[in-house]
Amino acid sequence: MSPTQVIVIVVAAVLVVVIAASIWAVSRRAALRRQFGPEYDQAVAERESRGDAERELRERTRRHAELTLTPLSEESRQRYATTWADIQANFVDAPNDSVGAADELVTRLIAERGYPTGDYDEQLATLSVEHARTLSHYRDAHEIRLRDQRGEADTEDLRQALVHYRALFADLLGTDLGTDPGTEPVRPDEPVTRPRADESDSQPQKPQHTPEPAPRQSPQDAPSR
Repeated sequence: MSPTQVIVIVVAAVLVVVIAASIWAVSRRAALRRQFGPEYDQAVAERESRGDAERELRERTRRHAELTLTPLSEESRQRYATTWADIQANFVDAPNDSVGAADELVTRLIAERGYPTGDYDEQLATLSVEHARTLSHYRDAHEIRLRDQRGEADTEDLRQALVHYRALFADLLGTDLGTDPGTEPVRPDEPVTRPRADESDSQPQKPQHTPEPAPRQSPQDAPSR
């Protein structure tokens, strides 16, 4: 085998290795994007390089695998949903208290599921592995909660915070929680029934009773004066 042939074979082998490594890296990146969704871009924005961000996300996955997560019983899920409905119903009269109660209830649910609750950033990291699509809501709710504690949040801000808390809460709970804050909440044990817009028109109308006119008296029946 000539030296030229050896060089060609070595170059071809190197190219194969480079291409295989590139395909493997692209595949791992695509898998992280699918798993973490918007949290992938969030991690890239927070780190100095894309490689650092991807290593952090893989480390989150490793730490998440070490957790012992507990599924909720149906009784527990019902209790949480009912408590949320009470918090939501109280929002109109006490928005600050409702947002505080929502934050405490979400934290309690996170803990019962088996996630760490001691450090906020650690909460975000571990929740991002399975709840990345609703984690931005938790960030927004937490930020408004801090502003409320400083007296910088108005009622509309607090309503938005409750909406954000509800997004993650429902994701963790695995159930629908009804309507937006500020409207009549739907309890989880009550069916939602709403009449159609044209239902009132389709209902049969009761005919109005029209009294028959009294018979006219003949001259013979008229009373004498």
